Amino acid sequence: MFFCDYPIIRGESELPLYLLNMGQHVCQDHIVRREGYPLSQILYCTKGSGTLISEGKKRRIPENTAIFLPRGYPHEYYPDGDVWDVHWIVPAGYALDDILKHFGLTAPTVLRLREVNRLEHIFRKMHDAIISDSFFGNYIASGCLYDFLIELYRQTVSMDRYNEPSTALIKAVDYINANYAQPIGLEELCAVSGVSKQHLCLLFRSKLGARPVEYITKRRIQAAKALLVSSDKTVEEIAEETGFCTGSYFCKMFKRYEGITARQFKGG
Repeated sequence: MFFCDYPIIRGESELPLYLLNMGQHVCQDHIVRREGYPLSQILYCTKGSGTLISEGKKRRIPENTAIFLPRGYPHEYYPDGDVWDVHWIVPAGYALDDILKHFGLTAPTVLRLREVNRLEHIFRKMHDAIISDSFFGNYIASGCLYDFLIELYRQTVSMDRYNEPSTALIKAVDYINANYAQPIGLEELCAVSGVSKQHLCLLFRSKLGARPVEYITKRRIQAAKALLVSSDKTVEEIAEETGFCTGSYFCKMFKRYEGITARQFKGG
C-alpha cells in the first residue's frame, strides 16, 4: 500500500497549525537527505523494522516506534527487510515551532509508542477527511493534526522523558480528587502517599508544575467553575462546597488563577 496526500493549501495556511502532507508506504524506500528535509516530519512504524542514521548514529526503528525529524537535519533511513510500514505527516503553521518545543521535539528523536492504534485512528481520520472533502477536508485534517500531536505526546512523554508518574503521586492526586471539599494538609498527603514532604513537593513540581497546596487550590477552582455555570448557587455557597475557608478567600484565589472574578465567570 502506498499513498501520499498533498492537499491544495488555501486559507488554512493562516492557521497556527495545519497539515501540509501525509502518506504511508508499506515498504519504505531507502532515503538519503544530506541536507535534511526542508520541513519537520513525524513518522511512525506499524510493521517491520528499519534503520535511521542521524548525527552519526545508527538507530533501529522497530514497529510501534515514532521518529521526529526537524527541518534541516541531515539523515538517512532504510528498511531492514521486505516490510517496513511507515506512516508520515508533515505539519506546518506559524505556531508549529512553539508547539513542537512544548512537546520536547527540537532534535531528531526516536519515541516508543504504547498504543499505536490510537495514532493510527487519528491518521486515518486525517486521510479520510482530505480525500472525501475537497473544500474543507484539510481544515478538518488540520484539527485532527493537533489531536495527533497531543496523542503522540501522551503516549511518549512519560516513557521517554519523565518516566511514569510515581505511585506516590497518583495516590496523592486521587486523594485530592476525592477530598478537595475538605481541609487537606501536607502531612495528610504525605501519610497517604508514603513519602516525605520534600519528596512529595518535588513530585508535584516536576510532574504537575505546582506545589501541592497550589494543585489543591486549582482542583477546587475546577470544581467551582462547574458549579458556577451549572447551578444557581451563590458564590459563597460554592466556596463552601468546594473547600474554601471563606467566600472572600475563594474570590481572591479565583481572580488570581482565572484572571476574572467568580461573578464575572458566572455571568452575573
